[in-house]
Amino acid sequence: MGLISLLFGWPLAPVKGVIRLGELIQEQAERQMHDPAVIRRRLEEIEELQASGAMSEEEAAREVELVFQRVTGRSGPASTGTTAGDEERG
Repeated sequence: MGLISLLFGWPLAPVKGVIRLGELIQEQAERQMHDPAVIRRRLEEIEELQASGAMSEEEAAREVELVFQRVTGRSGPASTGTTAGDEERG
């Protein structure tokens, strides 16, 4: 049975390899995204840019919020207590 599965499985080997490569890339990206050293380094960069005047306070706040969104897994803007419908109504 091993020979038959080898013969029929051989053509699928490249596909399985690409799938495994994608899984490895995803694991590495998730590891980097949640690495405390990377997060701390990005927050320090934002602070330095703001201190040097290369980034405004609003831009810095936006960047910090993006960092926290990546860490917590949220994909949308921060909750402000209003919904999109409330903002449209004025």
